Amino acid sequence: MSKKLLIRDLTLRDGQQSLFATRLRQEQIDRVLPFYKSANFYAMEVWGGAVPDSVMRYLNENPWTRLQTIKKAVGDVSKLTALSRGRNLFGYTPYTDEIIDGFSRHAIESGLGIMRIFDALNDINNVKSTIKYVKQHGGIADCAVCYTIDPEPEIKEKPVAVEEKKGFLGKLFGKKDQAPAPAAEPAFKPVFTDEYFLNKAKDLEKLGADMITIKDMSGLIPPMRVAKLISEFKQNLQIPVDFHTHCTPGYGLAAVLAAIVNGVDIVDTNIWTFAGGPAAPAIELIYVFCQKLGVELDINMEAVAEINKELVNIRKELADIDAGKQFPNPFNPLTDTLPAEIDALFNKAIDACKKGNEDALITACQAIEAYFNFPKPNKLVQTAQVPGGMYTNMVAQLKALKSEDILEDAMKLIPQVRIDAGLPPLVTPTSQIVGAQAVNCAMDVKNGKPMYTNVSNQFKSLVKGEYGITPIPVNPDFREKICGHRDERPFDTSTYKMQPNPTLDEFGGIKLAENEEEVLLLELFPMVAKGYLMGVKKAAWEAKKASEPQVETVTKTAKAEAKTISGETIVTPLPGRLLNYLVAPGDFVKIGQPVAIVEAMKMENTITSTHEGYVNNLVVGVGENMAAEAVIMDIVSEPIAKAVQEKPKAAAKVTGPTTGVTVPMPGKILDIQVTPGDSVKAGQVVIVLEAMKMENSITAEVGGTVNEIFVEVGETVAADTKVFDLV
Repeated sequence: MSKKLLIRDLTLRDGQQSLFATRLRQEQIDRVLPFYKSANFYAMEVWGGAVPDSVMRYLNENPWTRLQTIKKAVGDVSKLTALSRGRNLFGYTPYTDEIIDGFSRHAIESGLGIMRIFDALNDINNVKSTIKYVKQHGGIADCAVCYTIDPEPEIKEKPVAVEEKKGFLGKLFGKKDQAPAPAAEPAFKPVFTDEYFLNKAKDLEKLGADMITIKDMSGLIPPMRVAKLISEFKQNLQIPVDFHTHCTPGYGLAAVLAAIVNGVDIVDTNIWTFAGGPAAPAIELIYVFCQKLGVELDINMEAVAEINKELVNIRKELADIDAGKQFPNPFNPLTDTLPAEIDALFNKAIDACKKGNEDALITACQAIEAYFNFPKPNKLVQTAQVPGGMYTNMVAQLKALKSEDILEDAMKLIPQVRIDAGLPPLVTPTSQIVGAQAVNCAMDVKNGKPMYTNVSNQFKSLVKGEYGITPIPVNPDFREKICGHRDERPFDTSTYKMQPNPTLDEFGGIKLAENEEEVLLLELFPMVAKGYLMGVKKAAWEAKKASEPQVETVTKTAKAEAKTISGETIVTPLPGRLLNYLVAPGDFVKIGQPVAIVEAMKMENTITSTHEGYVNNLVVGVGENMAAEAVIMDIVSEPIAKAVQEKPKAAAKVTGPTTGVTVPMPGKILDIQVTPGDSVKAGQVVIVLEAMKMENSITAEVGGTVNEIFVEVGETVAADTKVFDLV
């Protein structure tokens, strides 16, 4: 076999996202860039996906600076690649052509060479504009077809008696006579056929795609199906074909080998220490296969080895968020000799691949990975059909929330939630939306409540039809249950409004977003960017003030007082961070009334009161993390004096009974849409809460006038936290 294979390195984007929840700091990336300049990869995926969000949210870094810094260091040696969600770009909202145009232009001006464009629903209409503007501004439009599979047969079965379906379903549905069928039961005829994927690819080529990627974000594609799809794509398309997969369920290495043998033009890999498991296969193993196949790899493997040396140190630095903490055994294909039995496994894999013996191919490749101590196949991920990055993020977030015990139940619910929502492929943002909703549903069941008691705004939008056309129709009954209407309602970009860009008088009268880069961040990540930019402006202002002559002042710090619990307690049913309270001490609350907003798994959840009476103490501080069932307040039967607030409010307070507004889930306050003195109607959105990266609109259950607001934007609150009260 004589052929040249191109390599797209994923280490600095998908690799770190799959293994380390996208926590690589710029300082760490800077240490490997000199070696990347010598490595000669065709492309380097360094941006997009979760990178722009995470570097602001967790690292307090500028996403544009990351792209520009890498471009400056690497130059034109490798094309820099980003991952874009079509009309959603990097966010969760469909954007106007004006924003897509400006974003594409600025990304390419900042150093981007290839934009990998995909839509989570494989809805071709959602990628048209991005293709147009990326090409218009000189970029390469790499259009991805998202690979997924139909649900497992048991999901399609008719309801059965609970005693016949024991275990999780028995626990889930209790003692009912039958386990209810999914709200949107799919047809028995398969949806995701080879013809389905090929037709999508043809449509993308007609729209102007410069290359096509088979994007197997969950590692679900077995090698012989890869072989067939690659062959059909090469026969029917006139543009290069790339293959992207993950190793999570155990197919990754075998699937990439099958793609190479069947003529793929480009494959996606990671460098050794950031490869395997939830990530893509290692370039070092692909190098060995290519040497045996006679396939040319124009890669400087000496430079790759130097990168890997530094990656070992970096991975040790990321130990606290390392999903697997399993380092592969050291290996350099240029200097290390393989044992005869392992070398034979490479030959056996190639022979099995050429003969179409899938079982032998998978067995040989998994034995190779086991020898080098890469993670074992994760069958739970395979069954739930989730991307590796989604899985590791769920693990990391649930661990932070001290609720790892809910993981298995949430994973088992993912297929059902997916069917209910129209069978979307699980890739960002649908993976996050469905995964977070599965966690919410698992929490609902654990707490004895019906599934879908807590629903994120994004899940509502998906079911409503705002993200596009789903592979199968959403059951109108289910849509009515979640959205309040039976008909599909697509998103109308003509109603889109630009994000507010206020003048910050407290920081010298500057704008929150002062240039195009910052305006785009504010549009793509409204709440995260708002907090990030506010911090940047505050730091700049304080630095400026620090350079001026200072007048010594005395600051009094209030000491925290221990809370005495004397009434009925309200707890958070979900683990998370307290974003906001909707009630204050002295407020009268009713059973079922929202009392707090809690962020859980990046989704916002409204916590409601389980008792009627007057709020006595708010136990958890805004911004604090809590385990499930943590007490956040207590309710007493007699009115108490209102607590003295540290900060003056914009309106006078009343001393009589009030009605508190609360959140049903842990999360972070993204927006407060009322002020003291405002008149509020029942059902009106008053708070936006983030939980698991999803935004949840919290509404007032009753009408009234806003009395006091007890939280601030950016604060983390527990479930059932009171955020303000009404009179």
